[in-house]
Amino acid sequence: MRLNPPTILIFLISFVLATLALITKLGFVPVPRYLPHQEFWLAIIAYLTLMIGNLVRGL
Repeated sequence: MRLNPPTILIFLISFVLATLALITKLGFVPVPRYLPHQEFWLAIIAYLTLMIGNLVRGL
């Protein structure tokens, strides 16, 4: 399996999603809850975004 470094854009998208998950979990900013366990799903989406950026070349 050959892994590639993610582009800056993919890394920043993943970083923003992970930061948003952390902020909503710790309650620094009141964010409306649209889904149950919203923080968990945001963190999973951030991880999957970064994983896809590592697996797909040129993304």
